[in-house]
Amino acid sequence: MFKRTRSGRRELIDRKIRINQPVIDEVEIEEVSEVLRTGMLTTWHGSGEKVSDFERMFASYIGVEYAIAVNSGTAALHTALAACGIGHGDEVIVPAMTFVATANVVLIQGAKPVFVDVDPVTLCMDPEKFQNAITDNTKAVIPVHVYGCPAEMDAIMEIAEDKGIIVIEDAAQAHGALYKGRKVGSIGHMGCFSFFASKNMTTGEGGMITTNDAEYARKCRLFRTHGQEEAHMAVMPGLNYRMTEFEAAIGLVQLSKLDRLNDIRARNAEILGSYLKGISGVVTPTFPSYVKPSHYVYTIRVKSGPKKSRDALQKYLMENGIETAVYWPTPVHLHPLYMGLYGYQRGLLPISEEASDEVLSLPVHPKVSTDELRYITEKIEEFFVSEL
Repeated sequence: MFKRTRSGRRELIDRKIRINQPVIDEVEIEEVSEVLRTGMLTTWHGSGEKVSDFERMFASYIGVEYAIAVNSGTAALHTALAACGIGHGDEVIVPAMTFVATANVVLIQGAKPVFVDVDPVTLCMDPEKFQNAITDNTKAVIPVHVYGCPAEMDAIMEIAEDKGIIVIEDAAQAHGALYKGRKVGSIGHMGCFSFFASKNMTTGEGGMITTNDAEYARKCRLFRTHGQEEAHMAVMPGLNYRMTEFEAAIGLVQLSKLDRLNDIRARNAEILGSYLKGISGVVTPTFPSYVKPSHYVYTIRVKSGPKKSRDALQKYLMENGIETAVYWPTPVHLHPLYMGLYGYQRGLLPISEEASDEVLSLPVHPKVSTDELRYITEKIEEFFVSEL
């Protein structure tokens, strides 16, 4: 896998260390094959046998009464907003440091996303900034568990419940993460998960909504299948957000090994953090003592000036066979769409803006070896000491 150059440096041979890599075994392949053999690939209502089993098992895992399977994390967020009646004239508070889908679904529902800044350490929504952004039109808030680190949910829930605001957790990167002993997705009024191929557990594409509210669950099930209460009888607007039976079959297997794989991620994150300590220009992540992150990725911040910038480091690592990612290079309030619609400008949310210039996510997924973690560290050290 590695070779030594004449200078003594190690190089990868015929391999790239990927930023994310799903763990798919023969069990998933056999489960999908079995579904294909039955010929029952999906149903009009989205509640086939495998989907129903997956929903039941996922609800039990998260610790809620209901789970509703859909075909993406974006669909989960959109469905949750629709279920709680978000629409024209409403405002939904979202952090600027997130994937654009968190805001886009608000806009699609006819409501206005209101962006707030984040905590400088965790990069999750700052509860004080959330409180300051509340108006008479605020209907919901979407705290995002960034990189798998839970947001400050006690403070957010206290503020929201005092004002009658619905809390929808964006847990797309946080499968199995714990906040004060509780699984994320069980704390707010609803939780939304993604099962995209890069996530801690995957169905290829897919998503899930979790809730303890029977009425929200009922409306989510209606919305995911064109608003139909029975075939060809719509009682509310809706879309085709159904999960297939073979996606659910994969999900059941993935869920069964999630905790074990998350433990490997945690171990890899601890190892990588110990290796990176002391490298000038690199700030490693820290977490509150009362959270257990899912370690979707290991995100450092590069603080070393323009000659040794984050982008230059990312380029150097890629040249040496190490794939990294920037989540996210532009805070959502500075996307052309939202600057044009609402007049957002640089300087309004300084913590998110600074972080977007500095963050770099490194791989800690279960297929990364300890030797590869050492190699990643060596290349980062080389970058900062060399005259590039």
